[in-house]
Amino acid sequence: RRLKAHRVTAAADERELALVLVKLAQLAADVPEIRQMSLNPLLVDDAGVIAVDARILAGPVEELHKGRGHPRFAIFPYPSEWERTITLADGSPAFVRPVRPEDEDLFREFFRHVTDDDLRLRFFQSVKHFSHEFIARLTQMDYARSIALVALDGEGAMLGAVRLVADANYETGEYGILVRSDLKGKGIGWQLMRIMIEYAGWLGLHEVDGQVLRENRGMLAMCQQLGFDITPDPDEPTVMMVRLKVADVPA
Repeated sequence: RRLKAHRVTAAADERELALVLVKLAQLAADVPEIRQMSLNPLLVDDAGVIAVDARILAGPVEELHKGRGHPRFAIFPYPSEWERTITLADGSPAFVRPVRPEDEDLFREFFRHVTDDDLRLRFFQSVKHFSHEFIARLTQMDYARSIALVALDGEGAMLGAVRLVADANYETGEYGILVRSDLKGKGIGWQLMRIMIEYAGWLGLHEVDGQVLRENRGMLAMCQQLGFDITPDPDEPTVMMVRLKVADVPA
């Protein structure tokens, strides 16, 4: 209320004040050694914002959780460092980035280009209805323990996605991958798997595991080429267990 116009006083520039808050948050993310920060007073009027005095207290970083990423944040920021451009088998470029919560419509359109059989191979069951709750489980995640990477073409259409979820001890991670049915053979799945394995190494995981239906010969062949050990699931004859020692993967 104090920022609004009042009698002869013009309204304060709220956009500039919001930008200060965003920059302070970015500073805390970029410099984890910052323990305390005080801007006092911070003056705001219609001409903008100015800090009359500032005080910063710095100290050694204390890691408050396991795993990589910011050592003191309870919520891991969007990992923009995993954005990259790749070249597909046909020479066309694709942009790979982590999934964002606002990608629901992107996934909904993507599923229109995936056959029922490919969906069954990915989710181990027939999927007919893509509810908000179903897609939210794919797009809303804790970046500290999981990541999903999507490949996009030049027009922003989704080509495929790979997901990795680490256990609580950051020792193993379980992956899942799905590529548009009409785009198989372009190397999308292969490149997404390679980036996912690279991410597992960055996260400090010892191995990457997955479950693949025995009939999914394409996925099993790719896993074999990538160096996964493939063994039958002792509890489910239709499923194969695939396991990769991350330390054994060449850089």
